[in-house]
Amino acid sequence: MSRWIILLTSVLAAVACVEMVRRALRWRLLGEKWVLAAPLVRRCTWPGFALAVVATANTLYRPSMVEGSVGDAIDRFLNLAMIGCVTWLVIQAAYAVTDVVLDRLVTIQGERNRRARRIRTQITLVRRVATAVVVVLALGAMLFTFPQVRALGAGLLASAGIAGVVVGVAAQSTLGNLLAGLQLAFSDALRLDDVVVVEDEWGRIEELTLTYVVLRLWDERRLVLPVSYFTTNPFENWTRHGSRVIGAVMLRVDWSIPVEELRTELYHALREHPLWDQKDWVLQVVDTLPGGLLELRALMSAADSPSAWDLKCDMREHMVNFIREKYPESLPRFRVVQESEPLSRFGPSER
Repeated sequence: MSRWIILLTSVLAAVACVEMVRRALRWRLLGEKWVLAAPLVRRCTWPGFALAVVATANTLYRPSMVEGSVGDAIDRFLNLAMIGCVTWLVIQAAYAVTDVVLDRLVTIQGERNRRARRIRTQITLVRRVATAVVVVLALGAMLFTFPQVRALGAGLLASAGIAGVVVGVAAQSTLGNLLAGLQLAFSDALRLDDVVVVEDEWGRIEELTLTYVVLRLWDERRLVLPVSYFTTNPFENWTRHGSRVIGAVMLRVDWSIPVEELRTELYHALREHPLWDQKDWVLQVVDTLPGGLLELRALMSAADSPSAWDLKCDMREHMVNFIREKYPESLPRFRVVQESEPLSRFGPSER
């Protein structure tokens, strides 16, 4: 009974020590001086409590404290729990460290935003790969706590080459997606929050994993594609080197329209619009169409693709209203030329 009292007291003391460390990290002055304090508290509190309890119990517990085979089973369970808690704490600590970098990258705007999104994408994928590796190593360590598995260790190592070939053939698509995800992340071809056009669908990269990519479409739908799609199929990336976009508005009007006045009106409307980035604009006659029509193209630039879309819609509406109010006679119309019927050389009575 005294051993159990010592074990319980030690467990409570370990929990109290972890709680003291947590409170110290949450202490206002320490939290302000050390930027890692808040992420560690957020990520590592429960793994720390679990590891303190399991590590203390695993250190002080002896199978002889319980009669029969139950004591050995408890000892085996504590060993497995010890490996699991260490793995949990290591993963959460790694996430806490990377959270500091990711939180700083989220607030970066302007010209440095593209580089920040690239680093954020790479860090996200790397820590997922690291998590997978740590979990696999932990599972291997758990298996090798069993004597039967240790006895088979030499045979498993001898057949590792054959097993690797079999697994590689069976999981060819999965491994292909894994390599494609790493290729996309480190080649800077695709980043989180990039604006892309895939399968005639416009959207932003919402999630980029090692196996799939989630595209948030303009109407809040989600398009989920395998990572290998982006390495084997062409796609448009509107934010590859920058988010600035030039939009185009097409207008078809009658030949009688005064193009120079339309150009002046477009410039005045753009200058007063908050979405125009004050850089590029032009109004050109790009084609002549049958039926006495002109095709005009108005180009205008905006900071990003959503702003360009709204700017195009507003300018199209403004120019249509301007033409309708100022030059209604220049609205598109179809012309029909009716030629008079030629007189027959025969009279009506001779037909």
